[in-house]
Amino acid sequence: MTVDLVGFLGVVLVAYLVPGPDFLVVVRSAAEDPSKGRAAALGAQTGLCVHMLAAAAGLSVIATRSPMVYDGIKLMGAAYLVYLGVRAVLAARRAARERRSANEVASHAAPQEGRPAQGRFRSGFTQGFLTNLLNPKAALFFLSILPQFVDGDGSPARQIFFLGMLDVVIGVAYWFALVVVAARLRALLARPKVRHRWELTTGWLFIAIGVTVATAA
Repeated sequence: MTVDLVGFLGVVLVAYLVPGPDFLVVVRSAAEDPSKGRAAALGAQTGLCVHMLAAAAGLSVIATRSPMVYDGIKLMGAAYLVYLGVRAVLAARRAARERRSANEVASHAAPQEGRPAQGRFRSGFTQGFLTNLLNPKAALFFLSILPQFVDGDGSPARQIFFLGMLDVVIGVAYWFALVVVAARLRALLARPKVRHRWELTTGWLFIAIGVTVATAA
């Protein structure tokens, strides 16, 4: 089996450096709690594994060639992103109201701190997993990009699986490094006004991305 690893690694690194929905999920989760950020990263890569396995088995070809199936996946993914965005915007507005009416300003500065570690992990993992699982662009990446680096003399399924797993491993390393950076900003984001702007900004970004995905051709 011969594959163009250098070219493939270059494409993968560029793809990860371009912020997308999974980027926002991981960064927001890490800003709340590093363990939740790592969980979101693992969830995102698990969702990516599903697309990779489907591409290796040829199932994604069927899905993307069926307009109804593809549109269904796209709309579900868009709806979930809008849902995350609306939740963030409402949380920011609710926190602002509490800050104006409550005597203790710090009571809502870090809303996830009081949750059990298991609950934070489950929440982060689920958000990361669904964000990538319901992202049709992830499936299209494996269907359109990976074949460009597959040797025609070898087994396509085996090579796609190899490249896909390499992509997943690179992604885990990248997301974990990003979690470290985002976690260092927790003190800044714990400030009520900063957190309010952060929640509003990321919330509206989620909504914008979701609407864009839903209306894309």
